[in-house]
Amino acid sequence: MKTNFTKDYGYYLLLLAMKILVIGGGGREHAIIWKLAQSPKVTKLYAAPGNAGISRLAQCIPIKAEDIGQLMDFAKKERIDLTFCGPEQPLALGLVDEFNRAGLTVVGPDRAGTQLESSKAYAKRVMSRFGIPTASYEVFEDPQAAKAYLRRSEYPVVIKADGLAAGKGVLIVQNLEEGIRAVDQIMVVKIFGSAGDKIVVEEYLTGREASFFCLTDGTTLYPLASAQDYKRSLDGDNGLNTGGMGSYSPNRFLTPEMEDRILTQIATPVIRGLQADRVFYKGVLYIGLMLTDQGPKVLEFNARLGDPEAQVILPRLKTDLVDVLLAIAENRLHTVQLQWEEEPALCVVLASGGYPQSYEVGKPISGLEEVDPEEGWIFHAGTVYAEDPGNPSAHPYIVTGGGRVLGVTARGKTLEAARAKAYKAIAKIYFEGMHYRKDIGVLD
Repeated sequence: MKTNFTKDYGYYLLLLAMKILVIGGGGREHAIIWKLAQSPKVTKLYAAPGNAGISRLAQCIPIKAEDIGQLMDFAKKERIDLTFCGPEQPLALGLVDEFNRAGLTVVGPDRAGTQLESSKAYAKRVMSRFGIPTASYEVFEDPQAAKAYLRRSEYPVVIKADGLAAGKGVLIVQNLEEGIRAVDQIMVVKIFGSAGDKIVVEEYLTGREASFFCLTDGTTLYPLASAQDYKRSLDGDNGLNTGGMGSYSPNRFLTPEMEDRILTQIATPVIRGLQADRVFYKGVLYIGLMLTDQGPKVLEFNARLGDPEAQVILPRLKTDLVDVLLAIAENRLHTVQLQWEEEPALCVVLASGGYPQSYEVGKPISGLEEVDPEEGWIFHAGTVYAEDPGNPSAHPYIVTGGGRVLGVTARGKTLEAARAKAYKAIAKIYFEGMHYRKDIGVLD
């Protein structure tokens, strides 16, 4: 008897044990791999390049996240069924475009869509065209013109490097002297490299910052669980901007009514507007917001999951992440229902001393094995294995390898319970110079 099978690619993938490649090597990617590893559909996980913690769940491949050619060769050779890109840089370089041309299944926006993050000037133009609420702004490619504008500005103002700057390219200046110094640092000294060839000077918004994430296949939009990020390096939201020092989920300030407003006034118009420009955005859309007295206004767009927000969102996701990613890849996100754990989650980032400025690496990390999984999860960001040169036969040990080293995440019946569990776990961990905020999850 002959059986007729659908030719739908996703159907065949679900029949087979899947091999999945995750690109990146930070805490976000560890959380993604941790979640994917829970799927019964996955037979093999790879990470490029990964880190010490990721290596316990996936095979780490020594290929840089920006090396698109080698990543494609690996995906073809190993017959990777699905690739998910975590960081922004490979997306901005056109990883999705190249994988699509090669017939490889990949989740993430293409180069055109990623411009929402890779060029703040482009994102501002999109918002202006499609009536999306944001701060007023001007764009400059000449530092002298920017300084002339600052001389007639009211303060404070916000100065942003146009390109990708690892979450550090935004400076709030309080007066003209600071503004001129910021322009020189970004456009002349090039502290952010070519990302500072162009700058955006914009109105300073007041209110409460919030992070809003949604998934899209280019047509359907699903909001993810809300999260609150802590950007500043020191307690009380003092210190320098960082890539993120902690987060919690859900964000109590993003009520269902506010989320509906963000979807209606911001997320949907962005996706529909890009469609009108023949840009079909697929993947994660991260909207950084200021909740002002006039309503939500966009601070920035990112083309990927936030870090450390991913470390509190994914531990609350009950739905199989493989199903979600396949649905995005196959333009059928409407067929998936996202289900969430009710318990809140909280993450505290453990950073190297001196971060986000200069810091040392290679510091041995102790206490990782003492943290009970019931207390929380440790997501590795900047970690590597090292060997004892005096005892080559000894088991390699884990040392620091970056600015943000670990993210300690816990869930609890209340946010306060999750917070207590996370800080209890942190008390067992040590590396020289370890720095972390003590006020993550303290509500005002």
